[in-house]
Amino acid sequence: MASSTEEKVQEIPEGATLSVSNIGGIDETEVSFQEGVTILSGRNATNRTSLLQGIMAALGSDQVSLKADSDEGNATLEFGDNIYRRRLERRAGAITTEGDPYLEDPELADLFAFLLESNEARRAVRSGDDLRELIMRPVDTAAIKSEIERYEQRKRELDEQLEELASLKDRLPDLEAKRTRLTDKIETLQDELETARTDLEEANVDVEQRREEKSKLETKLEELRETRSELERIRDRIGTERESIEALEEEQGEMRDRLQSLSTEGEEDIGRLEAEIETLQEEKTDLSDEISQLQSTIQFNEQLLDEPDSILADDDRTDDGPVTNQLTNDSETVTCWTCGSSVAREQIETTIEQLRTARQERLEERSEINAELEGRRDTLSTINENRAEYQQTQQRLKSITDEIERRSDRIDELTDDREALTVEIDELEDEVNNLETEEYSGILDQHKEVNQLEFKLERKERERDEIEDKIATIEERLGERDELEARREDITDELTDLRTRINQIEADAVEAFNEHMENLRETLGYDNLDRIWIDRTSREVREGRRKVSKSSFDLKIVRTTDEGAAYEDTIDHLSESEREVTGLVFALAGYLVHDVYETVPFMLLDSLEAIDSERIAALVEYFHSYVPYLVVALLDEDAQAIDEDHALLTEI
Repeated sequence: MASSTEEKVQEIPEGATLSVSNIGGIDETEVSFQEGVTILSGRNATNRTSLLQGIMAALGSDQVSLKADSDEGNATLEFGDNIYRRRLERRAGAITTEGDPYLEDPELADLFAFLLESNEARRAVRSGDDLRELIMRPVDTAAIKSEIERYEQRKRELDEQLEELASLKDRLPDLEAKRTRLTDKIETLQDELETARTDLEEANVDVEQRREEKSKLETKLEELRETRSELERIRDRIGTERESIEALEEEQGEMRDRLQSLSTEGEEDIGRLEAEIETLQEEKTDLSDEISQLQSTIQFNEQLLDEPDSILADDDRTDDGPVTNQLTNDSETVTCWTCGSSVAREQIETTIEQLRTARQERLEERSEINAELEGRRDTLSTINENRAEYQQTQQRLKSITDEIERRSDRIDELTDDREALTVEIDELEDEVNNLETEEYSGILDQHKEVNQLEFKLERKERERDEIEDKIATIEERLGERDELEARREDITDELTDLRTRINQIEADAVEAFNEHMENLRETLGYDNLDRIWIDRTSREVREGRRKVSKSSFDLKIVRTTDEGAAYEDTIDHLSESEREVTGLVFALAGYLVHDVYETVPFMLLDSLEAIDSERIAALVEYFHSYVPYLVVALLDEDAQAIDEDHALLTEI
């Protein structure tokens, strides 16, 4: 499981300086932090939460508020040799930001590092939200699926190449046996040719004196031999072309069968699916913006309740001390920052709950849209993949058909050449027969025999050379097999990693939560709880036309009665302290499983009043071992329990 900060975080600057103006309730301030734990100690309405918002702003979060009487604010963080600046401006009732913050994308930090009261991870546990969706939200599952498809295509290509090599290897024994037979036949023909040439030479000695008389005959015999050789070559080429056509026709049949097996169903839906994906993506983006805006509004109103003096403009303050001191038990009121009128605290709390409900509804709606979006993308990907394979098969089929036609035309041409050569040979044989005399009949037969043996030998040697070329080509191709198998193994490993990445993140998150929850349950002394853990389950759901397996995180709680009987409880029955700790541990699990410490070295804690002082101190020490910079806002009485070695800020 996760190791400590010292083992994981490298090259973190040892100090940081933050300058803030007009954020939350702060007019202007500058504070410094050292690596480790920094405690912001004070009573309510002392701008502790506002300072945390200033840190968030400089780091890149949009979940911050401007001072009520200001239209712009700034946050600057000097961290090591770098300076990060952020400017906030109120425009048309919304806060816009610009500058160069520490984070380009604050999503991970907003979820698992900036743990203020309104933090989504903390609230997810309290509200029974979808814990799995929250943990997996930073993971781009669509990109992982797309990458899986690319690797699967590369693996299919390598498999085809390896299958081809296996087929070639199977052909080697037959080719080598054929080469051996041809070599033996060549040796036999060479012996026969040597004997025939010797006999012909002896016969030529007897008729040397009449050589000139038969020169015309020999010329015709040589011409006849060459023509026969050409005829045999034509016949061999016709045979080769026919063999090629047979192989092509076999492949053509396979391509036709494959074409019939491939479905083009759904092509007419591509435009509709692309439009739906674009629409769903826009809806998801709009919902995310709305959720972010709701979160900022909730956070502002919570701060209005917690630190009313820090939110009020100077003109709204009284001379009688902090507003919190003016509130009575019978009628607590807070000055509304939008209209300046006094609003009952209960009314603001009701509004906050309504905003939380609206935000939860938007979160659920976004989850549903995300599921629909993934389903549409999967369907579109399948259609495009089938269409691409169908088009490739069509192109290959056309290429084979064209090649068959070309070779058929070549056979027709070769057949014409063969017929012309056959006629020419008949004419030459007639001329030779006319030139032959009884005296030369024997030697002419010997010439024919030598010519025929020379032709046979030449043809067999050519066949052997072709076989040896094929064997050499196959052996060269087989030399690629080790490299192809190594590449295939690498791709298989990568595919395994990609396919298990989502499952691994889920499993690691569950393991992290369960381990740290058990550690803290024992450390904090929640003896009335036997165990709190997340049970990871899966179920089949329909996405588009397919059924897919979906994981869910179910929070389980077990207690024991006074009689010793164990029973399962629910989150609703946990004390406020237990719920807060559970939410914080869930956020810590996300922080560790997504390696947030590598993205941002800060973690911020606020609104821990529901937990007693001693447990807060133990909780801070526990979190400190995993976080480089831990900044915690506490009430004075809770801060007194913290280890004195940690930095303490009382003036903001």
